[in-house]
Amino acid sequence: MNKDILSTTTHIDLQFDKEHLWHPYTSMANALPAFGVVAAKGVELQLQDGKTLIDGTSSWWACVHGYSHPKIVAAMQQQAATLSHVMFGGITHRPAVELARLLVNMTSPNLTKVFLADSGSIAVEVAMKMALQYWQGRAKPNKQKILTIKNGYHGDTFAAMSVCDPEGGMHTMFGDLVTKQLFAPAPQSRFDGEFDPEELNEIAAIFEDNHQQIAALLVEPIMQGAGGMRFYHPEYLSALRKLCDKYDVLLILDEIATGFGRTGKLFAYEHSDIEADILCLGKALTGGYISLAATLCSDEVAQGVSDSPAGVFMHGPTFMGNPLACSAAIASLELLQENIWQKQIKSIETQLKAELAEATAFDNVKDVRVLGGVGVLEMNTTLNTAELQQQFVDLGVWIRPFSNLIYIMPPYCITSAQLSQLTHAMKTVAKQISLPCNESVFISHG
Repeated sequence: MNKDILSTTTHIDLQFDKEHLWHPYTSMANALPAFGVVAAKGVELQLQDGKTLIDGTSSWWACVHGYSHPKIVAAMQQQAATLSHVMFGGITHRPAVELARLLVNMTSPNLTKVFLADSGSIAVEVAMKMALQYWQGRAKPNKQKILTIKNGYHGDTFAAMSVCDPEGGMHTMFGDLVTKQLFAPAPQSRFDGEFDPEELNEIAAIFEDNHQQIAALLVEPIMQGAGGMRFYHPEYLSALRKLCDKYDVLLILDEIATGFGRTGKLFAYEHSDIEADILCLGKALTGGYISLAATLCSDEVAQGVSDSPAGVFMHGPTFMGNPLACSAAIASLELLQENIWQKQIKSIETQLKAELAEATAFDNVKDVRVLGGVGVLEMNTTLNTAELQQQFVDLGVWIRPFSNLIYIMPPYCITSAQLSQLTHAMKTVAKQISLPCNESVFISHG
């Protein structure tokens, strides 16, 4: 294509964007700068000024196969030309059926029922509603509370906000409209350390005192994402499963960020060899190409919901089971089934551990941690997102820090050289951070 035509057809009016478009977690009075992206391929983003950036975020942890993957693109193109959307009420189609088949076969054996939703937040909402309706069907309608752990993040819609960290700035301003849930201390035993069973004392006491009101325990397995990129011990998750069994409470696992290989297992709960009663999936489900999420549950949960006074599950989004999104998901999951991701994640983890290790000696770095395809530098001070984002762009990478964290979760197909450029940029910027930033930044999912 002619360069002049390309520049005209791909031009982004950044000033109009700044004046009229709301971006995530930004102020319209003092908007953070936005960089115009005109194309993407592999792990690289092309800016409209011609600069190319290595993407260290997988577009908020979703684009695991990289951009413009021919298999996913072809699947979406073919589906768009055939059946891009049709209502799911009273109608079904091959992409939904085949996607559900893949999900049932690749998750734990007890998860047999699939609800296809629009986004991760909605998948969590669906899971919470399933839990409440389940207990209605089991003649225990007083079980209406959700127990969770601090430092969690589960989405921005109202029910999802109610189970996010209660002290996180993003969720404290909506008052009584946000349902008050039960919170236990966040796990402290590190993934790669010794497990301290005493840290279960407080959550066990909450179960003991409140189990007649608790419908479900909802947690992110092994990795707490936006609550601080914290990796906790597998034995803690195993103990939570046992507590749920002991006190007759459902276990909901939010694998929206961790699912599909990111932590080194296909699903993070595999580190603990447990099963969920309800499982939430999203983000990498479609390879990051289009929004789609899924909530899976057991036969027992599905039967309980069906036995509730409503007799049906009370949820049904307009774009539920969207064929276009389902086709992208099928292509993404088929790529995962080739099992190349296992070697890719292992290579990423090994390189991250080697190349980030020197940052442990930096005075302003509080902690360095790596798990699977996730690398984190936890700083001693809150970071200025806008300032650091520009520094990273100048270094040829796309890394978006938040709170006091500089982290990467790159696409699995990243090369060793590209990953080294990301880790070099992380260390370069981290070395320059010395003074506390006066600008407060809400803890968010990116």
